[in-house]
Amino acid sequence: MTELNPNLASLADGLLSAGCIKFGEFTLKSGLKSPIYIDLRQIITYPKLLEQVGAAYLPLLKELKFDRLAGLPYAAIPIATAVSLQGNYPMIYPRKEVKTYGTKAEIEGEYHAGEIALVIDDLATTGGSKFEAIEKLTAVGLAVKDVVVLVDRQSGAKESLEQAGYSMHSVLTIKQMLDHWESTGKVEKDKIDATRRFLENNH
Repeated sequence: MTELNPNLASLADGLLSAGCIKFGEFTLKSGLKSPIYIDLRQIITYPKLLEQVGAAYLPLLKELKFDRLAGLPYAAIPIATAVSLQGNYPMIYPRKEVKTYGTKAEIEGEYHAGEIALVIDDLATTGGSKFEAIEKLTAVGLAVKDVVVLVDRQSGAKESLEQAGYSMHSVLTIKQMLDHWESTGKVEKDKIDATRRFLENNH
């Protein structure tokens, strides 16, 4: 069991207390019943937590080579903005829907073909939504090598992205957070055990 460093431990606890990670019984989009629910959209309601999240990406980004951040709509746009402000990185984002008027832009923000875009997202589950966004970025001549997420749900995204030639990095994994909350007693043991079983069976 690896212990989280103090910054990441405090971030994990912040996500828990903000209700970004809940334990109970939830029906997922797939219809599966899950003992854990992760909704990182709540982060925007807590400015200090959002700032902490932005700062937590920086150590990972220092190791990577890129020209611009590309935040994925909608949940990761505020996160990418926080990262951009803290690291002074220029940012763009692929639109979910293409505008039918004005510039009809598919990508918002300034960029130049041949530049490397670093994809920023909030959560990685299977990786499906990442591929859609990467396609939009590469279609305009940007190169994508790395994807960085706040939480890796460890449900296959890292593997499917790697098979397609991209590297995924995460600030936190679900396993690290469960280990941390178990050792600090922040979440009841039965809820942690149920979540571990669920993740193992639905990998």
